[in-house]
Amino acid sequence: MADTPMLKFIDRGQSYPAKRQATLRAEDFREIAERYAVPTAEEQAGRCSQCGVPYCSVHCPLHNHIPDWLRLTAEGRLRDAYELSNSTSTMPEICGRICPQDRLCEGNCVIEFTGHGAVTIGSVEKFITDTAWEEGWVEPLVPGPARGQSVAVIGAGPAGLSAAEYLRGNGYDVHVYDRHDRAGGLLTYGIPGFKLEKPVVMRRVDRLKAGGIVFHEGFEVGRDATLDDLRQRHDAVLIATGVYKARAIEAPGVGADGVVEALDYLTASNRKGFGDAVPAYDEGTLDASGKHVVVIGGGDTAMDCVRTAIRQGAASVKCLYRRDRQNMPGSQREVANAEEEGAEFVWLSAPQGFDVGAGERVSGVAVRRMRLGAPDASGRRAPEHDPGGDYAVQADLVIKALGFDAEALPTLWGAPELGVSRWGTVLVDGKTLMTSLDGVFAAGDIVRGASLVVWAIRDGRDVAGAMHKWLKAKAASERKAA
Repeated sequence: MADTPMLKFIDRGQSYPAKRQATLRAEDFREIAERYAVPTAEEQAGRCSQCGVPYCSVHCPLHNHIPDWLRLTAEGRLRDAYELSNSTSTMPEICGRICPQDRLCEGNCVIEFTGHGAVTIGSVEKFITDTAWEEGWVEPLVPGPARGQSVAVIGAGPAGLSAAEYLRGNGYDVHVYDRHDRAGGLLTYGIPGFKLEKPVVMRRVDRLKAGGIVFHEGFEVGRDATLDDLRQRHDAVLIATGVYKARAIEAPGVGADGVVEALDYLTASNRKGFGDAVPAYDEGTLDASGKHVVVIGGGDTAMDCVRTAIRQGAASVKCLYRRDRQNMPGSQREVANAEEEGAEFVWLSAPQGFDVGAGERVSGVAVRRMRLGAPDASGRRAPEHDPGGDYAVQADLVIKALGFDAEALPTLWGAPELGVSRWGTVLVDGKTLMTSLDGVFAAGDIVRGASLVVWAIRDGRDVAGAMHKWLKAKAASERKAA
């Protein structure tokens, strides 16, 4: 029997695509690693142990057929690998770039447990689809036979775009409404280019537009139309807005000039990358150049802010987090990348106030030293004040990256009957994924709270199936009534 290209994890070491030198990559917003050459990708895919129960797939929210497309890659059948990868994900090359694989597929790889190092699943996934784009294997979005029904999707982030693609493929007229002037949501304006270069997002959006999906950009529900207006225009509505309300800090001086929200800061940076005029950046408010920057938070958004400030030429960058490294929510890989690039992490530290200097501008942060106490409801040890350890750090720019909550959609949209939880997230039926309003569905972070892009894509796929079922029943009922 011919030698299999698989099961090579014992005699073949783990190898990720080489990262560019830290001092060089910190000078631009290009992605930090190049992709594999073909032989290297095939070799790394061949390390897969082809488990009978593939924990990588089980722990992937999309349940991608990971061992199967790794085998196809190892065999040199890249087009087949792409087709299989694409069958379960609308954005595999994006997930390959920004998923926290160390917490999902790779973190649950069986050979990782044996000490041989996980298969580099994300890097291979990125390689497969980037190759598919270059080779012309990514086919146009072809709409199904026209059904004579239309759907409104509110929000052009990953959940909305994923649902829109599936619904268009089923023959519906799909209209996507988004408040920004470009589609993509946080993929476009929240995630920096060094993790996700913007042409990668725009080519996905362009493919959807070419497939007949109509985008209404710069359209804000509540300002340009009420939710009820959209219900009257369309047969069904999907709420996929994500969560954008920044969590607040209650501390003296928090309103000082130079204390800014993470999303405002990241959006300004990404807009400059597109070549837009950004007054708040150009006048220096949202530009870290030459400043002593303090980022508050320990999630991936905080990591994005830290690494953006370095690229903007900050004089120093510190990240304050109230727990320790082991208990932070962000990716350990991102922390390592930031440290390589010159960021300083100050663990077990929380702001207790902001010093205000001349012109009502922030000049420093009063920091409270923390320690870990008993576990809280999440299972993590709760931070508590460590007496006697307080200190101060210099700061010209403070970026608050404490996470996001849902906006008050019933109020903003003039829809008081829209059911929401006490956290403001939209309530849906567990089976139908419909909200309290007939024909109005919801998916993504606006339902589950701030989460991962891969979960938003999964939710978009699921809700598209639920909407398809409901719309078919609606059409059948209308035909019968006629």
